[in-house]
Amino acid sequence: MKQSGTADLPLHYGQVPKWLAERMSRLGLAITEAIVTEYGSAEVLRRLSDPFWFQSLGAVMGMDWHSSGITTSVMGALKAAINPRYKELGIYICGGKGAKSKLAPEELLRFGERSGLNGHELVRCSRLSAKVDNTAVQDGFQLYTHSFIVDASGLWTVVQQGMRNGSATARRYHWHSSALTSFVDEPHTGICGAHQGEILNLTARPAAPARSAILSFTSEHPDRMIREARKLVMPSHHDVRAKDVNLKRLGAMLWLTHDKKPADFEELLLLEGMGPRTLQSLALVSEVIYGTPSRFNDPARFSFAHGGKDGHPFPVPVKIYDETIDILSKAVRNARIGHADKQHAIKKLSELSYEAEKGFVPNAGFDQVIHNERDNSWKYGGKTVFGDAKPLKNNQQLNLF
Repeated sequence: MKQSGTADLPLHYGQVPKWLAERMSRLGLAITEAIVTEYGSAEVLRRLSDPFWFQSLGAVMGMDWHSSGITTSVMGALKAAINPRYKELGIYICGGKGAKSKLAPEELLRFGERSGLNGHELVRCSRLSAKVDNTAVQDGFQLYTHSFIVDASGLWTVVQQGMRNGSATARRYHWHSSALTSFVDEPHTGICGAHQGEILNLTARPAAPARSAILSFTSEHPDRMIREARKLVMPSHHDVRAKDVNLKRLGAMLWLTHDKKPADFEELLLLEGMGPRTLQSLALVSEVIYGTPSRFNDPARFSFAHGGKDGHPFPVPVKIYDETIDILSKAVRNARIGHADKQHAIKKLSELSYEAEKGFVPNAGFDQVIHNERDNSWKYGGKTVFGDAKPLKNNQQLNLF
């Protein structure tokens, strides 16, 4: 058993507005379909187990780029969109936030009956992954959301999150079932994040007596200390700053889609007529689908696709969001019936972004990029939880609040 990583996130409260939640489900479904079509269902589960990719996915879907709310909102959107398409996609999601997390065992048993998989074994895996993160490693975070994602072959991923009282932070835990050996013999590649004092590690050798009592249902005997692995610790500031973004990657993508424009590339002639702002969003969505793991170490960059519901780095451009969903959905549908030209063009867009980075030197225009997005937000149907974006008057700054 390997735990793919953890993420420490500032707590954010409030509901996702209906206009965004519906779009998140549609875009999440289109991205999932594209990955399944290109790589298979196992790749979707692998990516969900990567905390950096998961945070990037949430950002490109219009959620606040660094908040804990990404976890429940993204998993809720994916569950609503993917489960009705299980037979087609081969992926099913159980559990959720609060009371829904307790329904995971019942849902897994029903899924086992439908799929022919061992539902009782899936329930055991679900409960053990929660027990390890909530009890075996006592870091002060109590789980309040648990999502269990499984495919038709029985491969599974867990995305669960805990809250620590008094710290204003949440911690997300990612699990992946590849190379399953034991839940207590080095079950994690690491529990990492901001230092918040000593923890009780019940998977370490000195904790054997306590482990025997709490995990009496297993006969495994761990003999190594927990090791450090990849970590994602998000800052407390809400606004997106230059230090949060790989400026070379962002700048090269903006240059390609706004200044150079890829119309001279034969593969992208299929996208002719699409404006540069939609190309910007589609380029970042393309990277979420086709990018390699090293491309997701700056999740904030992906908020430049569709902004954020609280207005950071700018309001959600719903017209652009809808165009992106429409283009991607049509490309996936066409690919399923043997016409993959548009899907290849979308893939080529991320490849061109990589190429544009070679020798690209970013300037000091990061703040101006955000300023321009906010100035023009009303043109794209910009929305936040506070209301609609309005045209500027008298050259004043856009007031989001």
